[in-house]
Amino acid sequence: MNIRFEVREQIGYITLNRPERLNCFDYPTLQELRGIIRDIRHDSSVRVVIVTGSGKAFSAGADLKERKTLNEQEVRRNVAAIRDAFTELAALPQPTIAAVNGYAFGGGFELMLACDFRIASAGSVMGLTETSLGIIPGAGGTQRLPRLIGEARAKELIFTARKIDARTADQLGLLNGVTDGDVLEASETLAREMLRNAPIAIRQAKQAITAGMGTSLEEGLAIESAAYEAVIPTADRREALRAFEERRPPVFSGK
Repeated sequence: MNIRFEVREQIGYITLNRPERLNCFDYPTLQELRGIIRDIRHDSSVRVVIVTGSGKAFSAGADLKERKTLNEQEVRRNVAAIRDAFTELAALPQPTIAAVNGYAFGGGFELMLACDFRIASAGSVMGLTETSLGIIPGAGGTQRLPRLIGEARAKELIFTARKIDARTADQLGLLNGVTDGDVLEASETLAREMLRNAPIAIRQAKQAITAGMGTSLEEGLAIESAAYEAVIPTADRREALRAFEERRPPVFSGK
């Protein structure tokens, strides 16, 4: 099994499990990842997703050992597979957290970018290194990175294929936090903060933010209005009002 998936206390854990290959992505691993992501989308028991890697790497990107054996058509197949997998991850209605535990290069960096939040261990090293290999980021890196840190900074990192440490990444605005402790524990702390809140509301807020990015303010407000409309008839909204009146924490059912 190239990827482990488990659910604990409403958190879904996706763990890349090829430590001997620094959790690089070969074609079977990408197919496995897409299947897991599709299952998560329809699993109401999963309210937050944490993505991490086993061993000393988050992911070092594409499996170059496999890539050397592929013809051009197979390379195109793999690039489409990794791009589509990360697009589906980014489109999940649940919040996603990348717990970056070591190396995150190329496709591993792009996996991190496809998540809503990124928390890294202090010793992590990361970068979009593709131009040093005669290619370019092909799983969303050229699009997600400039949206996150700005066009000029993104061009600098991509054109130089520079590897940066976690502190530098944090200063650039790439990360939501850096920890000297256990990165999985830090990610779980963030996940549990979100778990206290209404799951439908969080999904609708995520949909409104994502769909509104790149639109005009007027269009974005219309998107927000439609997302708000979806929460009005929910039992969770009524429960929050009762809890406020009764001076107790709400107990959300996701309905």
